[in-house]
Amino acid sequence: MNKILVVDDDRMVLNDNRQYFEKLGYEVICADTAARAEEIICSAALDCVILDVDLPDESGFDLCARVREKTGLPIVFLSGYTEEQSRIKGLSIGGDDYVCKPYSLAELELRVRARIRAGRAIQPPQPLQYGLLVINPGNRSVSYGERSADLSTFEFDVLYFLARHPGEVFSYDQIFDQVWKSPVNKGLKSLQMMIVRIRQKLITLCPDHDYIQTIRRKGYLFVP
Repeated sequence: MNKILVVDDDRMVLNDNRQYFEKLGYEVICADTAARAEEIICSAALDCVILDVDLPDESGFDLCARVREKTGLPIVFLSGYTEEQSRIKGLSIGGDDYVCKPYSLAELELRVRARIRAGRAIQPPQPLQYGLLVINPGNRSVSYGERSADLSTFEFDVLYFLARHPGEVFSYDQIFDQVWKSPVNKGLKSLQMMIVRIRQKLITLCPDHDYIQTIRRKGYLFVP
């Protein structure tokens, strides 16, 4: 089942999109502010985001640019700004498509489906396997035997990076630089909390082994 996030401050738009996409089998999460949308993007495994530009707390353009620094998650703008300048800006900062209001729900769904399909068509790296632990970038899944863990997009990116370099210690700065290309001072605390969540989820899968270990004053390493 495809999981999408719809971000808009218009309740009617949120309700219409939710009802339409859910009828077609999508799992739909809604947010009416950029702040709430970013929280969901950081904590949920999404397949696509439908993003309004004119949000009450921040421009959708700014949110898109920030998210694009961290992940390739497909983003489809849905906006009342129909002029060419806005459409070009949305696509140039990292949007994958731009749909103008008023719009056809059927066309929007087809565009979303196409973006999801295009993202999955890119040949992914091979899965990593350490004993029973399998980290699969193709479907962004983490499993241990018959059990699986639900990691957010950002959590998976960090885990996959560390697991590709078993036994190597990486500082916060290196993780930010290699995974997100962002300065460490913008989210040190969020990265620390993310590492805690990843470790907890892995320990739930395999209580007998701590795959991510902390090296005091140096950083983290993945231990197969």
